[in-house]
Amino acid sequence: MTESVMPTYGRLDITFAKGEGAWLTDTRGERYLDALSGIAVCNLGHCHPAVTRAISEQAATLVHTSNFYHIEKQQLLADKLTQVSGMEQVFFCNSGAEANEAAIKIARKYGHSKGIDKPVIIVMDGSFHGRTMATLTATGNAKVQAGFEPLLPGFVRVPYNDIDAVRMAVSHWPEAVAILVEPVQGEGGIRVPDSEYLSAIRDLCTQRKLLMMLDEVQTGVGRTGKWFAFQHKADLLPDVMTLAKGLGNGMPIGACLVAGLAKGVLQAGNHGSTFGGNPLACSAALAVLETIEKEQLLGHVSRLGEQMFQQFKQQLGKTEGVKEVRHLGFMFGIELTSPCAELVKLALQENILINVTSEKVIRLLPPMIINAEEAVLIVNKVSQLIKTFLATRPVESVA
Repeated sequence: MTESVMPTYGRLDITFAKGEGAWLTDTRGERYLDALSGIAVCNLGHCHPAVTRAISEQAATLVHTSNFYHIEKQQLLADKLTQVSGMEQVFFCNSGAEANEAAIKIARKYGHSKGIDKPVIIVMDGSFHGRTMATLTATGNAKVQAGFEPLLPGFVRVPYNDIDAVRMAVSHWPEAVAILVEPVQGEGGIRVPDSEYLSAIRDLCTQRKLLMMLDEVQTGVGRTGKWFAFQHKADLLPDVMTLAKGLGNGMPIGACLVAGLAKGVLQAGNHGSTFGGNPLACSAALAVLETIEKEQLLGHVSRLGEQMFQQFKQQLGKTEGVKEVRHLGFMFGIELTSPCAELVKLALQENILINVTSEKVIRLLPPMIINAEEAVLIVNKVSQLIKTFLATRPVESVA
């Protein structure tokens, strides 16, 4: 491989040449079942005809204009996102990290509007919000932060899924202006919080006039069986929500949505993005949203996701070395009692793409368009891989 690309990724020795649906084909002609969707990006699978058509038609018409002017596709996308989310306004950018940067700036500016000179944002252990300096600081993973100190001030970290710890932090820090949290921690190991956790944060934010900021970069756009993960709780609406990944099905696009106390915080000149909300990316995102509706994929994800979860539990529930199987929609986490990073390469040898995160958690994020046969194939292949892997290694006791 060439050395002209910075070695910022530990790349596997494979190059993909073509994708269709849930399948990728490498340069040798071998086919692989993609159970990762490019890490929750290609929610509609690879080269979905509706997205391909939207990109092709827009590329032949208009790719980019400055945000100094009105952009029709951007307005249409904002209208659609606010309709399905209940949020009020949207800022468009190019990635999840950029969307979270916008959220952080909103929180700080909101704090200054209240006379707080050094605003504090409460964030969670085990979280992941990006790799820019602000989002890196907000991220609850010391490995990601190592070598990039000094980190930015203005963040206080508490354990995830511990509402008492959040309340204590809010009481201890009068400078607190916002709480930033993932509805499900993806990089943190598919950690699904208690059913009342988000509602309790919402209540606390309402009481204290704090911004509730949800990072739905990985959970959003249908991944959990709802448009957005917060919608699993009736009557819950955040002040800020960030999106990216599945929004463009592979086209770079991010979005920061606001409502309530966050609406109107950013004004002309406060923030911007050269490429954010360009006609090409917005056309792709519109096609994604329209396809999810047309193909009724939210219900499909809910039903098939539950079936896969039950099948995983049936195959792995009594397997020594498997600590827990977790899921919400098409987010699956299978936690082992010992590190299992090498399973990624073993899976590749079996022509299936998976991921291991938090050292011991097999993470699966299959495309929303998989059929029942492909779902069974994922469950069977992954379950057998795990059993074979555990059978050849000493099993660590569960702490």
